[in-house]
Amino acid sequence: MELKAKFDMNRELVLCVAGTATVLLGLGLVYKLTRRERKLTRVGVVTQLLVHPLKSGRAVPVETAECLRMGLKHGELRDRHWLVISEDGHMVTARQQPRLVLLSLTCEAGQLRLNAPKMEELRIPLHQSDGSVVDCRVFSVDVQGRDCGAEVSEWLTRFLESEKAIRLVHYESDLKAQRPHQKEPLFPEDEKVAYPDAAPLMLMSEASVGDLNRRLDNQITVFQLRPSIVVGDCKAYTEDTWDHIQIGEVEIKRVVGCGRCILTTVDPETGVITRKEPLDTLKTYRLTDPKQKTSPILGQYYTVLKTGVLHVGEVVYKISS
Repeated sequence: MELKAKFDMNRELVLCVAGTATVLLGLGLVYKLTRRERKLTRVGVVTQLLVHPLKSGRAVPVETAECLRMGLKHGELRDRHWLVISEDGHMVTARQQPRLVLLSLTCEAGQLRLNAPKMEELRIPLHQSDGSVVDCRVFSVDVQGRDCGAEVSEWLTRFLESEKAIRLVHYESDLKAQRPHQKEPLFPEDEKVAYPDAAPLMLMSEASVGDLNRRLDNQITVFQLRPSIVVGDCKAYTEDTWDHIQIGEVEIKRVVGCGRCILTTVDPETGVITRKEPLDTLKTYRLTDPKQKTSPILGQYYTVLKTGVLHVGEVVYKISS
């Protein structure tokens, strides 16, 4: 009896070990196959990172930036986290006030710095904890922002030569944000952004801008098109096909093409709007998205799958199966 019990115990042990080995072998095979399916193809190099702290304001070129779910961050500057609004809370952009593109918003030593042509520099505390929370509208979407105060309002109103008061608000994490999924179902349902038109990131290639310039009488720079990430060492419009890409530790997924509007006709160096180029030329050859019938596509909107730090000079890889 003792011999039989010992045999049964050893048999159970052998079966247990064999079963565990089979499971581990299976998991190893799955991991190996998964690893094989993930293919990285070099498609370009990051040549510029541009943070636009103020919606419609001047871009801040940086060498490195955190890539977060809500967009780029450099120090205290976060992309499209400040918004100019009218007295009734509606957004004011360079579509209505073209000179906004001349306005620079930066941060230094806990202070917000505003600069514009023929205006004295204005410095105020970055965090306005005593400012009221204001209900705002970005296009047709209800959002919120913390008011940056009367001094900023007076400064902005003078700069824009507005008959009515203009105010500045700042998005904070506990305030109401935009939900891109509500306007475009292709975005993740949990996606949140502060004040951009549509997405946390917009990427385009230098070659696409170069191809556009060859069709124009007066050339433009990438600053007129306001991307977050600019990629070089690739062919024009290949970004249209980069559905899933990796840059360093960051992974982003393409959602939809960026339909261009009249904002592209504002010169970022003069603040003058033509309402013509480069938009008219783009419409002759880049009406490539049937869903955006009258909006030519230049650049692609991305959502962030894996956060991390981006650097100018990093290689861009397309991820495929």
